[in-house]
Amino acid sequence: MKQMKGNSLRRLFWGEGRLSVRFRNINILLFLLALCIMTLVMVAAFNNIISRISSDYARRYAISSADALSTHIGKEVGLLSAAAHSNAVIEWLADEGNEEKKSHAYLEMLGVLDGLYSSNLYIVVAESLNEYRIAGDIAADNAPAFLNALDAGAPEDRWYFDSIFLESEYTLSVAMDLVNQVKRVWIDHKIIVDGTLLGLICTGLEFSHITGELFSLFNPDTTRGLIINANGIVYMDSFLLGDEDFLQNDFESSIEETLSESVLVDAIRGHIDGIDGHFDSGSDPFLVELAPWPYRYATIAPIRHTNWSAVIIYDSSSSLEMPLFIPTVIAMLIVLIAFALASSAVSYRLIFLPFDKLRQSLVRLKDSNEENIYGTDRGDEIGELSSTIKDWIRKANYDALTGIHNRRFMENHLQHILRLLSRSNGDLSVLMVDVDYFKKFNDTFGHEKGDYCLRSVAQAVNRSAARSNDFAARYGGEEFAVILPNTCQDGACSIAEKLLENVYELKMPHPDSDVAAFVTVSVGVTTGRVSYEQSWEEYMKRADEAMYMSKQNGRNQYTFLELRKC
Repeated sequence: MKQMKGNSLRRLFWGEGRLSVRFRNINILLFLLALCIMTLVMVAAFNNIISRISSDYARRYAISSADALSTHIGKEVGLLSAAAHSNAVIEWLADEGNEEKKSHAYLEMLGVLDGLYSSNLYIVVAESLNEYRIAGDIAADNAPAFLNALDAGAPEDRWYFDSIFLESEYTLSVAMDLVNQVKRVWIDHKIIVDGTLLGLICTGLEFSHITGELFSLFNPDTTRGLIINANGIVYMDSFLLGDEDFLQNDFESSIEETLSESVLVDAIRGHIDGIDGHFDSGSDPFLVELAPWPYRYATIAPIRHTNWSAVIIYDSSSSLEMPLFIPTVIAMLIVLIAFALASSAVSYRLIFLPFDKLRQSLVRLKDSNEENIYGTDRGDEIGELSSTIKDWIRKANYDALTGIHNRRFMENHLQHILRLLSRSNGDLSVLMVDVDYFKKFNDTFGHEKGDYCLRSVAQAVNRSAARSNDFAARYGGEEFAVILPNTCQDGACSIAEKLLENVYELKMPHPDSDVAAFVTVSVGVTTGRVSYEQSWEEYMKRADEAMYMSKQNGRNQYTFLELRKC
């Protein structure tokens, strides 16, 4: 009973002689073994890795977001500062009504505008409170475009008076561009000379673009990003990127209204309470550990050139997708490599070694025209393939129309015959056969009758090559060749005569022939004693010359031309 069960399991595992079944079952077994090992490695490494990944990526994303925004703002602030200290701008603000100075300042500010992210630049004169706009799409006769005079009591002009009363040289805010109806991140830079405020120059970065660029650094489904100012107001929230009200209109929310994690809110409040002016390059981010799930860590990163901060809250569950999982991946890879090596060894024995033997037998077949192909006696896929190849090779050696050997077989086999006969210095005779006036036959009876004629002539030619080593082949079109190893001139001429008779006896009517009432052929015969320096082309060329002599001499006959004496 045990032996029967063992045999059943063996048949189940190895299959009923099928190579694919054996290969599949062995690979499944090895894969399951590798999977078990990988699972153990992953479970052991998970707890350690998840903590390191969460904290590290929360820090990285916060720093990346802060750096991206500070780079944008730093460039804009630098350009505005250069304009604020420009002699041309200062002279115009000190003498606003001077058209020449205004034009000079306008050209100076156009140069600044070319380097800004925004396509608009605004300037307010402190003495008159007049606001001007400089934009590339405004034709203003070399002068800033006047917008309006600011009113201290108007809510829409409150931004100017708030900015000039702050101690910092420039301020940042998020508000609507009322001219273009676009929400912007505004940079308002004072123009001061010798302690006297001459005006304010400002520009705005498009809010939706800046927000999208900042938070495109990470997956918003697993990571949340905020930008807050020194008062704890949330200016940007990655969770609201699809909210049109947030992107297109004024929006303010405190951190207490936005965040539910009290630990994080307290940490942010402690951070902003100590802000005095703008952050410099020495301001470092710091990590806040939260509840384990779903958010485990948050990082607060100061943004240089501003008094804003980036807050990144990282979802621990996304850690499995991060590159810091590499140690586990490496361990898994080692196991998979071992699996691959074992699988390769089995694959070689079951598949590649038999295929290599099949390949070697096909190479020998190409070189020597042997008919033995490895694997035809096997009962698996290799055997099926070998038998199919053997059948294909047999079909490839025969002409599809006439059923006799084709030119490819003739050339390959003739080379083999020459090698064999050169060892014994034996004789070789070659006959070239051409159907007389075949074109006229085709024109008279059509191609279908023409094909029938060629098949009939081919069989007549083939019957003339009676010995086992002799063979006939279709050389091309209406031409045929007969190869006669170990046959001298007399034997070859006798076969040529027999061939002429066989064709004539077909009695196929050919009314347009100038030779006879029936289909006839012209034959060229050559014979030579084979030597190592000869090529098969010499025999074919000589036989072809003899055949053309038969045509010139009236057709329906053979002509002999000696290649070399017997």
